[in-house]
Amino acid sequence: MAGHDHHHNLSLCFCDLMRLLWSLVVPCAYLSLLLTLLLLLLLLGLRMWLQGRQKARRAQDGGPAVAFFHPYCNAGGGGERVLWCSLRALMHRYPGVSFVVYTGDQGVTGEQILEGASQRFNITLPRPVTFIFLHHRTLVEATSYPHFTLLGQSAGSMFLGWEALMAFVPDLYVDSMGYAFTLPIFRYLGGCKVASYVHYPTVSTDMLSVVRERNPRFNNADFISRNPVLSAVKVVYYCCFALLYGLAGSCSDVIMVNSTWTLGHILALWRSPSRTSIVYPPCDVRAFLDVPLDEEDEEEMEEGWEELGRELGSEEEAGGDRKCHSIVSVGQFRPEKDHRLQIRAFRKLLDRRGEGPGGRESLRLVLIGGCRNQEDEERVLMLRGLCQELAVEDRVDFKLNVPFEELKRELVDATIGLHTMWNEHFGIGVVECMAAGTIVLAHKSGGPKLDIVVPYEDGQTGFLADSEDSYAAAMETILTLSPAARLEIRRNARRSVERFSDQEFEVCFLAAMESLMSKLER
Repeated sequence: MAGHDHHHNLSLCFCDLMRLLWSLVVPCAYLSLLLTLLLLLLLLGLRMWLQGRQKARRAQDGGPAVAFFHPYCNAGGGGERVLWCSLRALMHRYPGVSFVVYTGDQGVTGEQILEGASQRFNITLPRPVTFIFLHHRTLVEATSYPHFTLLGQSAGSMFLGWEALMAFVPDLYVDSMGYAFTLPIFRYLGGCKVASYVHYPTVSTDMLSVVRERNPRFNNADFISRNPVLSAVKVVYYCCFALLYGLAGSCSDVIMVNSTWTLGHILALWRSPSRTSIVYPPCDVRAFLDVPLDEEDEEEMEEGWEELGRELGSEEEAGGDRKCHSIVSVGQFRPEKDHRLQIRAFRKLLDRRGEGPGGRESLRLVLIGGCRNQEDEERVLMLRGLCQELAVEDRVDFKLNVPFEELKRELVDATIGLHTMWNEHFGIGVVECMAAGTIVLAHKSGGPKLDIVVPYEDGQTGFLADSEDSYAAAMETILTLSPAARLEIRRNARRSVERFSDQEFEVCFLAAMESLMSKLER
C-alpha cells in the first residue's frame, strides 16, 4: 500500500513538472520572438544608418568608392602584388572612381607603403589611394589563437571587418586576402556589392584528408595526429567550419580564384559556379623576359669545360656542373613554405656532390622572402639555427625584404629555382623563376603541378619533387645536365609563362569585375 502511494506521489510530481514546463513554453516562445524582432530591427536600423553614411560620402566625393580589404598590404608577397596590380588596372579603366585600402600596418605612412610597393614589385599607381589604418590586426594573427586557430582568426576577421566598415562605407568591397567571413558584414550590414579574390581556401578537403589520415604537418600538430580521438574531433571541427566558410563565401557577387587547384576547392565549398572564374595572378615576367638567356655564353662555357677536362685527363663528362651554381628560393617566411625541407634537401645534395670540383664549394642556397611580423622573424632565426645544426651555414644566404632589382639579379644568376610548399595555391615565385631563366624544381602538388610546371608544346618546363631525397636527386640531375639541355628547358619555361603576365591579369581581372563596376557608374 505504501509503495502504491509512493508511486502515485511520483506521478503527481511528474505531472506537475510537465504542466510547469508547458506553462513556460508560451512565454519563452513570445520572448524569443520579441528578441528576434528587436535584433532584426536593430540590424535594419544599423544598415539604414550605414547606407545613409554611404550616400552622404558619395555626395561629398562626387563618385563611387571601391575598398580593398588587405590587412597586410605592406608585406612583400604575391598577394600584395595582386592588390597593387588590381588597383592599377581599375584606376586606368575607371577614372571617376576613388579607391581605398583597409590595412592593419602600423608605424608606416601611406606614402611609405606605396614606395615599398614600387621597390618590391616595380608597380606605381597612376593616382592616389586612401589608406584606412585598422588598429586591431592582432585579431587575425594566428599567434592569438594557439587552439582553434581557424575559428579564432575567422571570428577576429569579422571584428576587424566591422572596424573597417565603421571607418569607411564603400560602394564596392573587395576582399583580396581571403577573409571570407567579412563578406556578409559588408553585404548585409553595409549594403555594399562584394567581390573576392581567393588565393587559398581557408579550409579544404586536402586539410581534412591530412587529419583523417593522421599525418603530422604544420597545421596538424603531432599530439593530434597521434591521438585517434583528437583526430576525430578535429575532423568534425573542420567539417562544421567548412559549412560556415561556404555560407560566408557564397555571399560574394563575384568570385575570382588564382588557380585550377583553388577553383576546385572553392566550387566544392562555396557552390557558386556561375559567379566563379580563374584569374591567374600577375607575375612580373616582362621585367625578366628582357634578360637574354645567354645561349652563346652557355655554349662557350661548355666547350671551355670540355677542353679543360681533356687537358686534365678527366674521365668525367664535362658539363655545366663545374661552375658556381646558386639555388634560389623566393617566398615569404611562413611555415607552409617549408624552408626546412629546402635546407635539409640542400644538405643531402651537398653530401651527394662531395668536396671535389662541382661539389660543396660550387653550390649556394639563397633564401629570399618577406617577413610580415615578429613571428616570421623568429622563424628565420630558427632556420639559421637549422643551417648551423646541419653544418651548411657557410653555403646558405638569407635575404629579407629585398628590393625588386636585387630579386631580379639573384634569379637571373641562379641555376635552380626552388619551391617546396605542399599544395601551393598558385606559385608566383615559381613563375618568376621560370621567366628569369632558372630551371624550376617545385613541389609535386597544387598550382605548380596543375598550372605552371606543365609541358609546353610537348617540351619540358621544369622538375617536380615531394621529399628530401627526391628534391636532392632532382637538383643533382639538373646540375649534371649539359648546358644545351638546360637551355632547352629554360626556353620552354620562359615561353610558357607569358600567360601569367601583368597584361593578361589586367584583362581577366577587369573582365571579371565589369559586371559590378558598370553598376557603380550608373
